[in-house]
Amino acid sequence: QAIQAINGYTNMTAEEFTNMVFQKIDVNNDGELTLEEFTNGVEKDQDLMELITKSFDLSNVLKVIQNG
Repeated sequence: QAIQAINGYTNMTAEEFTNMVFQKIDVNNDGELTLEEFTNGVEKDQDLMELITKSFDLSNVLKVIQNG
């Protein structure tokens, strides 16, 4: 629930979300992300960049906490 509150993908499990990120930015398909892969991948994917940016904004988490 915490990951869903942060990332806004309420219809995805944490595992599904992680798999989506890896599919987008694990360019050598080794199942691991280097800092370079992560940085380059996020910079090239506008949706992912927006998602990562929003994840640093914890207002969604605060709303969930306030609303119980």
